[in-house]
Amino acid sequence: MIRLFVLHFAFFILHSQVYAMGPPGGGGGTTGILGILPILLMFLVVYFLIIFPQQRKQKQHQEMLKGLKKGDKVITSGGLHGTIMDVKESIVVLEIDKKVSVDVEKSAISTIRAKG
Repeated sequence: MIRLFVLHFAFFILHSQVYAMGPPGGGGGTTGILGILPILLMFLVVYFLIIFPQQRKQKQHQEMLKGLKKGDKVITSGGLHGTIMDVKESIVVLEIDKKVSVDVEKSAISTIRAKG
């Protein structure tokens, strides 16, 4: 008898808590611009923290590649250090040692080493 009472009491408590956690009974809910506002804010944060700086960095890299000239000391994305001997349309002839030169894609040049 006591077990049955405890079971009914537990069911009653759990049942009322489940209904308390459910959605509100009335209409409600955000509509219009307020519903879209969090998504827009997240997109703006992602744009200004990730996309915009990446585009700026890519543009700077393209400008650096356009300005390559004979005699520049560069580092490739593969880690080769060398001096530019010739610049063609999409290929750079890179001297990595005396009488040792390699053809490298222009896009593989990552940085221009500082002079001195």
